[in-house]
Amino acid sequence: MIGILWNLAAFLVALGLLIAVHEYGHFWVARRCGVHVERFSLGFGKALWRKMGKDGTEYTIAMIPLGGYVKMLDERVEDVPEHMKSQAFNNKPLWQRSAIVAAGPAANFIFAFFLYWLVMMIGTPAIKPIVGEVTSESIAANAGITPGMELTRVSGIKTADWDSVNLQLIGHIGDSSLTLTAKPADSQGIEVTKTLNLDNWSFDPEKESPLRTLGVIPFRPAVLTEVAQISGGSPAEVSGLQAGDRLVSVNGSAVTQWQQVVDVIRQSPNKTVTLGVERDGRDVSLSLVPGVREHDGEEIGFAGVSPKLEPWPESYRFLMQYGPLEAVPAALTKTWQIVALTTEMVKKLLTGDVAVKNLSGPISIAKGAGMTAQIGLVYFLGFLAFISVNLGIINLLPLPVLDGGHLLFFGIEAVTRRPVSEKVQEMGYRVGSALLVMLMAVALFNDFARL
Repeated sequence: MIGILWNLAAFLVALGLLIAVHEYGHFWVARRCGVHVERFSLGFGKALWRKMGKDGTEYTIAMIPLGGYVKMLDERVEDVPEHMKSQAFNNKPLWQRSAIVAAGPAANFIFAFFLYWLVMMIGTPAIKPIVGEVTSESIAANAGITPGMELTRVSGIKTADWDSVNLQLIGHIGDSSLTLTAKPADSQGIEVTKTLNLDNWSFDPEKESPLRTLGVIPFRPAVLTEVAQISGGSPAEVSGLQAGDRLVSVNGSAVTQWQQVVDVIRQSPNKTVTLGVERDGRDVSLSLVPGVREHDGEEIGFAGVSPKLEPWPESYRFLMQYGPLEAVPAALTKTWQIVALTTEMVKKLLTGDVAVKNLSGPISIAKGAGMTAQIGLVYFLGFLAFISVNLGIINLLPLPVLDGGHLLFFGIEAVTRRPVSEKVQEMGYRVGSALLVMLMAVALFNDFARL
């Protein structure tokens, strides 16, 4: 219950910020173009708080926090006094009306850049993308990717860490090929470029890692047979297992790798497993009864214990951090990469290269907001930036109920030299609303299916 409330709170904070930024973009440009703004509202429905500003605009926070709007003076909506007609939206030149509508998505992109700029200055711990293993006969193996390589670019885009690699790989869903630029372990800085054939590459982004489906297993420090942590109230704690214990046997078989213990526990839900451990130089025998969890429709055992890892090599770890000036081009590059990736994914969704089941809705966003907020401020800011870009792209889709639909009508007006008829616009709004509701329904269905 606490987790749900935390996710909800993080979601409302994130959504409120992004909506406020988007609507403020419309508001700011409308005011600069001389349009009278009657109401600036965060949320829909009954007003929970309202205040009339000295500028003649009513500022409102409403009950339903799933959106917002800027109500501008408009003769198409209501009667406008003669002395205020020059301040009506519909009486402004086409370029000003277009600027006002485009300002919302533009504000989201600018906000994303600002957030990434903050993230770049604060800095995030990162791991160099060095290949640990390559699965035999895999796509990566056939392309000549070998263990020890450091992946520096994906299809020409720089990739300083594994997050960057994964992000660029996801953008290649549905493509026929991609290139990986890498520094072999013994190359002394000389880079090589390999082309990967993706004709037989397919994976579910919700369940599978794009790296592993290509056959690339990132380097990880060796897992030791020593216990590092015990979860409170877990089967491991009940059995008497303690942090610092070294596992030497499981069901009478000698333990040389931690995975041996994992395999036995997973295969033994509610069955007694005998563990031999070395504790403070003494041999101790323990009986552990693994708990039960559901995984892909199958019951598996779990113990609630984590192993100790060898430390990361210092040369593999770094702090991705920039000074205030250096962070500007880095943040611009990051923002552009996310814009390009999101646009490409929307295109592939429309063409069928990306399955509709990969659409996410408010529940998935809430979980992401809560998770990143728990990890730390810098990760929450990065999540906000990513969602802000997505919100900007979605609002530019040419659906009449979205900003992109209004811009489409303005584009037609620019060509024909006359506004699109209100009848056509009304029909477009109805069709656009229906399509938007359908997309939201699919996204919500996917969200519930992932719970």
